[in-house]
Amino acid sequence: MEDLLSKDDLHEYQRYSANFIEGHPISALLLDCGLGKTVITLTALDELLFDSYDIHRVLVICPLRVGNVWKNEVEKWSHLKELILSVAIGTEKERLDALNRRADIYIINRENVQWLIEESQIPFDFDAVVIDELSSFKNHHTKRFRALMKVRPGVRRMVGLTGTPASNGLMDLWAEFRLLDKGQRLGRFIGRYREAFFKPDKRNGQVIFSYKPLPGAEDEIYRLIGDITISMRAGEYLPMPELVTSPFTVYLSEDERQRYKALKDELVLQLGESEITAANAAALSNKLSQMANGAIYSDGGEVIQIHDRKLDALEDIIESMNGRPLLVAYWYKHDLLRIAERLRQLHIPFAKLDTGESIDRWNNGELPVALIHPASAGHGLNLQSGGAVHVWFGLTWSLELYQQTVARLWRQGQTAGTVVVRHIVTEGTIDERILRAVKNKDATQASLLEAVKAVIENAV
Repeated sequence: MEDLLSKDDLHEYQRYSANFIEGHPISALLLDCGLGKTVITLTALDELLFDSYDIHRVLVICPLRVGNVWKNEVEKWSHLKELILSVAIGTEKERLDALNRRADIYIINRENVQWLIEESQIPFDFDAVVIDELSSFKNHHTKRFRALMKVRPGVRRMVGLTGTPASNGLMDLWAEFRLLDKGQRLGRFIGRYREAFFKPDKRNGQVIFSYKPLPGAEDEIYRLIGDITISMRAGEYLPMPELVTSPFTVYLSEDERQRYKALKDELVLQLGESEITAANAAALSNKLSQMANGAIYSDGGEVIQIHDRKLDALEDIIESMNGRPLLVAYWYKHDLLRIAERLRQLHIPFAKLDTGESIDRWNNGELPVALIHPASAGHGLNLQSGGAVHVWFGLTWSLELYQQTVARLWRQGQTAGTVVVRHIVTEGTIDERILRAVKNKDATQASLLEAVKAVIENAV
């Protein structure tokens, strides 16, 4: 027991955040990765369960790979030792057994929310619901959102946790806060929210592709949600390492550039006997991203090799590391296959981080190179013990996935003084636009976080 952390070990901002949850039946905590949102929430729930008796049965909804993180956190802190957690993740039988087990807090992955509410026949008698990664409920058309809205009236306490509330712009906020406060602050209908705060941006005749905020809309939205929302950036409260980002630009040959331009201009590219077509703008973006990375899927599913520019750049970066570990993010399956083949040719040990064993090998310093996919390993993984240099082989439009993946290394507990993030960018391609778009989205989100930021020194 002497090895456990105690309540006295909580940071001041963590105590403030726990008190905020206790004092607000509805609360949104926009906490940067590494600030300890799990122990903050568990501390508040412990108080509400055993001190004030305000709640009796809690449901935590989280990403699939994060479920056991909640249970592991309880085992680290002495003041949480009375909490009984049951993780309802796995086969249907395993989920049912976990939900029928006596516990204070039940944990389920977001993919099974609809199953729990509509199919499991388990009574939804939870008086408190915590949504870990609230941004995963930003789409009000999803089955998980609609199912949870059905039972929302019976839930007394709602807690939303995320570090990326507006990863694709302020429009995302409506669904997230509709779920939290039933539409009290941003309205019950997305159409009215859109009309009140946005105007059409990109369009083709009557078809509107995107919206942008009206003058003053951002400030008004932040004001409306400010009473139940606090935000904190890790760099303000923790001794974070310096974060350095830089591009590693690669250049296509004239022939490769012409192929890229042909697909971009004509939406059809003929490569030998294979044909590649892009049916719409989204498909074209996807195809161009593949070409920038060096390979592309034909209409028949065949992988067509275009160039090795990024592979050569990755090899150069690995050589410059002189044996220090490198975390590489890839996007397409053919990226993974081509990177793996190049590493085998170079006789460099590597592993894809998709199992507990591979993650342990990385954190123990056994892997010179580790490969990670942002969509499957972005949330909840602590990888900072394994290294401090991260390379993006393939880029993503998703700010949320981008930030969460970078935060696997750039977080509390990182012993290196500097974390380096390098983007391998193919000059004159969609890579450049993706980086610009991510930065622009970050500007909007930064405004949101700043507007509702908790000023600890004045609030405690």
